[in-house]
Order: sequence, then C-alpha cells, then structure tokens
Amino acid sequence: MVKVLISDRMSPRAAAIFRDRGVEVDECFDLDAERLREVISGYDGIAVRSATRLAADVIAAGRNLRVIGRAGIGIDNIDVPAATARGVVVMNAPFGNSITTAEHAIAMMLALARHIPQADRSTRAGRWEKSRFLGVEVAGKTLGILGCGNVGSIVADRAQGLRMKVLAYDPYLSAERAVELGVEKTDLDELLRRADFVSLHAPLTDATRRVIDAEALAKMKVGARLINCARGGLIVEEALKEALASGHLAGAALDVFAEEPARESPLFGLDGLVATPHLGASTTEAQENVAVQIAEQMSDYLLHGAVSNALNMPAVSAEDAPKLRPYMALASQLGRLVGQLVETGLRSVTIEYSGAVTALNTKPLTSIALEGLLAQQLETVNMVNAPVIARERNIVVREVTIEVASDYQTLIRLIVETEDLVHDVSGTLFSDQNPRVVDIDGIKVEAELGEHVIFLSNEDKPGIIGSLGTTLGDAGVNIATFHLGRACLGGDALALIAVDDAIEEGVLARLRELSHVKQVRALRFD
Repeated sequence: MVKVLISDRMSPRAAAIFRDRGVEVDECFDLDAERLREVISGYDGIAVRSATRLAADVIAAGRNLRVIGRAGIGIDNIDVPAATARGVVVMNAPFGNSITTAEHAIAMMLALARHIPQADRSTRAGRWEKSRFLGVEVAGKTLGILGCGNVGSIVADRAQGLRMKVLAYDPYLSAERAVELGVEKTDLDELLRRADFVSLHAPLTDATRRVIDAEALAKMKVGARLINCARGGLIVEEALKEALASGHLAGAALDVFAEEPARESPLFGLDGLVATPHLGASTTEAQENVAVQIAEQMSDYLLHGAVSNALNMPAVSAEDAPKLRPYMALASQLGRLVGQLVETGLRSVTIEYSGAVTALNTKPLTSIALEGLLAQQLETVNMVNAPVIARERNIVVREVTIEVASDYQTLIRLIVETEDLVHDVSGTLFSDQNPRVVDIDGIKVEAELGEHVIFLSNEDKPGIIGSLGTTLGDAGVNIATFHLGRACLGGDALALIAVDDAIEEGVLARLRELSHVKQVRALRFD
C-alpha cells in the first residue's frame, strides 16, 4: 500500500483525505533531522508545512520517496534541487492561502497608515495620545506591488476597492494581464520612486534575494511605507533600520523576517515598525484549504500519476493522466529503444509530435522519453530529473509539434544525435492503444515490443530469415513475434524478434557470426 508521512501539524482533513483515497498515513510531529532520516525511507510521500526541514541528506535517505507536498506556498524549507536530482516531485499549494495572505497585507497597510498597534498599546496603558497618532488615508494614494502573481493580484484588486492607484513590477506580468488587473506595469525604479506604499509579494529566488537594499530604499519617497508578507530574505533588515531611524520611511509592516522565528531583530524597538509572527496564512480557512489541496494533489500523483502545482515537473491533470498513459508508454519505449542502440555520448535529442498527440500536454512525454533514453546509462534517472540531467550533460533537447501527421493519425518521432551517428525512430498507437514502432533509421517496420527483444541489422540477402530461425531454434529460444523491414531491395534490413526469455550471450554471438549480419543487440523493455 502507498504510504505517506505528515510531519507537521495541519488540518485533520489532510489525513482523512489520504485514508479515504486508500493511502496509508502516519502523523508524526516534531521529528528532528536524525529521526526523520531514520524513518523517511518507509514512505512514498511526505507532507510538510514550514517546520520540517527537508535537506539533501534527509531526502537522500528517502529511498522510496516519490513526492514531497508543502501545505502552503513557500518551499524555503525544502531542498528542491536535491529532490529533483533524486527524482522526487515537489508540490506546493499556491492557491489555498492566497486570499488570506492578501488580506493580511491589506490589514498591515491600514495598520501602518493609522498607527493602530502603537495606538492600541498607548491607550491600554492609560494614555490618551490622540494627537500623537495622526495617520494618513490610503484612498488616493499609490500602492506599488512587487510581484503580481496569485497574492499580488488579489492585493491589487482589494487596493483598487480602497480607491488606490496600483503600480506593479513583475517580469512575468504581461501587458494584457496588467490591463485585465487594472494596474500600471512599471520597472522597479519607477515603482519605488512613485509609490506611497510598497507591498512585496515575490518568491525568494536568487534574483529577488535582498532586492530591497539600501539603494532601493533610498529611491523610495520620503515618508513612504513598506509592507512585506512574502519572504524575509527580500529585505536587507539593517538597511531598513537605517531608513526608519532616519525618518526617510514613515513605517514598515513585516510579517516575515530574514531569520525565523524572529526572537531578535535590529528592527525591534523602532516606533515605525508593525510586526507579526508570519501570520499571512494563519486563518482557519487557509489552513483547511492548503491541507486539503496538498492531500488531494499527493494522492492523485501517488495513485494515478496526476501532477498538479509541481515545482520540478510538468503538470499532468487527473483528467489528462489516463489519456496520456498509452502515449507515455510509447515515448518510453522509443527512448529505451534508442538508449540501448547508442554506443557513444549523446549530443542532442529532438522529439517530434504530430497528429492527435499534439492536442495533449506533451511535456511529460518529453520527460519520459528522456528517462528511457538516459536510463540505459544511469541508475537513478526518472521523468522528474531526466530534463535536469540532460542539461547538466549539455544534451540539447528540442520539442517540435506538427498538427497533421502524414502517414499516421498520431506519431512520436525521436531523433538522437550522438558523437558519431544519428538514430531516428518513430512510433504510433494502434486502435487498441498499444504502442507500435513504425520506423527505425528510415526502415519501415510495424513492431509491438515485448519484454525481451532481439534487434538485428543485416544486408537484405536471401536465406537470412531461415538462418535466424534455425539458430534460435537450435538454442531452444521460442519466438513470440518476428518483425522485418528493409530500406530497399538488397539494401539495409532489420529484424525485431520478441522472444519469451532473456537471451544468453552465447546465442547472440552465434547470431553475429551469420552471413550478412551487421549488428545484434539484446533489448529489454520490462
């Protein structure tokens, strides 16, 4: 039975969903790294929030691990490259807490504008300092949003409801999407220069880390206010301290810090600071939503191969997974066929899709074709890490789509260039949805591959078929299917012979000694 570990506290509905789907689940919280390394090998999946840290050594200990699910957006606590290298899918739940986080950012902005936390503390202390807490309206002000994805776009909508003008900086925001959201797309410098409030909603990447540094803060308006409900590493906290202390910024509201839990910070004690302990996703609704979402996604993947919101693998919907299954079998067979024929280093791989297959999501097909191709040389390759391995080895991978197939209703063609030659194989699906190889290096065939296959290339001469049959018969080898093809009369020819059992090397040696035989290979497709 498929087995999942929930290692952080989350809604009980997550465990209930796993069990309802037929997935065995254990809930073990507060495991230290040593204990987690000891137990993780017993699980196919692990569901976490932010407390559990899945470093490379922990992931490596998960010998049976297939999927990591983060019940939330941020994946700072997961070594995604290490998971990818091990072929482990990493999923998050990017939509379950988007509204909650956006609402918290709006709340933080209003708290800044009206000094609400400071006024609350003062009033409860018995002081009535009405004139001290003179605030500003947000209506008519300009809000600059850095990162206009799921959360940022909701913040933009809510801000417009407050009659604010919204600027957005996001390299991935199209002009059309900006118009749809009603925001003005700008570069970062212009956003900082014009905005009265700046709200951060970008992921923490190499490109965004420390994006709000002393130079960026100096570009902001005097008296502007900064809100961060995204990731603490986006801001250089010492620089922000100086900007607040000098009066250049009127205030900052932070839900996240560079180091968490933030029990100490250079910002603590400043009057202009509003701080909360990473509450952006902390509502009853959000915690329920992300737990349900990640449990459903992990179950769909482990039981049906459907992939949603993965950080390191193409998406495959639950609806598409059954449709893709026969095509994935075909792509895998083509990759494994060529992988067992090549003898020198790979330089490039072109996967050409034509006909009916072009209506489907072909990214997973490319990944599984690469897996089949590379699996003959590497033990740990799978469709998750195959594209990464190809890049690391400087193998150029291309996808080509042709909507209309010439000879077949659907066709997948794999062209593999090595250091000294090019292999070109094609396959299709027949009405029974079983894969068929229909072309190998320009020679037409029609072969359904079995578990054990003899690949033989030869000159097209009389007597070859008889010699093959006699040799195999004398060796006690039973032939399941026998597929032949030739380029032209008297030219190159080949045979794909499916047999019942693995072929001994001595039998292959006798086949190589036959007249006019060029190459003999034992292929496996189990």
